[in-house]
Amino acid sequence: MKHDDYWLAFADAEYDKYGYADRNGKTVIPLGKYTMCFTDTFRTYAIVLKEQSGFVAIDRQENILYNVFPFDNGPDYVEDGLFRIIENHKIGFADAKTGAVIIKPQFDCAFPFENGKAKVSTDCKSQFRGEHPIWISEKWFYIDKSGRIINRP
Repeated sequence: MKHDDYWLAFADAEYDKYGYADRNGKTVIPLGKYTMCFTDTFRTYAIVLKEQSGFVAIDRQENILYNVFPFDNGPDYVEDGLFRIIENHKIGFADAKTGAVIIKPQFDCAFPFENGKAKVSTDCKSQFRGEHPIWISEKWFYIDKSGRIINRP
């Protein structure tokens, strides 16, 4: 793909519908196909909200690459160049620039990366405190951006 080959998200505010158009303005993904488009500039992948599937990353052929971890009423935020993804109830990480899976989903709980490391656990439970769930584990550890364990508690 050429560097200048991209699609841009557009919206019909009156009907609350979203789609993508190429850089010449030609519609490539019609309004309303997805509930919401979160990626403004679609180069190799885009994060969209798909009915019945939740937040998903799609490629240019609209194949679903993976589910994106839901956070704060939207898809996970990019932190330290990565965002969390989900597969079979396990959490992993994808690269924000390319959309490539960097660390395959394998954790029950995983906090975002910060300063090159993320706090994760393979033995974790969710517990509600008020209206919000929190993660509880006695086996937290830290990983680097390659997924290698760098610090056990």
